[in-house]
Amino acid sequence: MKKFLLFIAGLIALSVLLANLGPMILLGVSVWLLYIVFKQFMKNDSTAAKISWGIAGFIILSVAVSNIYAVVGVAAAFALYWIYKKWTSRERESKGHSNDPFTNFERQWAEMNK
Repeated sequence: MKKFLLFIAGLIALSVLLANLGPMILLGVSVWLLYIVFKQFMKNDSTAAKISWGIAGFIILSVAVSNIYAVVGVAAAFALYWIYKKWTSRERESKGHSNDPFTNFERQWAEMNK
């Protein structure tokens, strides 16, 4: 039952991630452009250039703020990663694998003596 619930949660997280993939890319590009605009703003000494870079930065900031709901897509990606880790850890535990070095040694010793 738990694997079924993990599977359903994974499907939901995947669909949310795919639905927000475009805004996530646009948010990343706009943050990168804001960084470039800030660097150019700080490099220039001319008042006219600083005003033009400020206006460009404000326009790009508007685009970034309009795509802020893309953070939901990032949360869905994290949830998908968490579900994947839970799914694989349950399979590892069910196969008898553990992180205990003594258990692993005993298992390997038994395999060598066969």
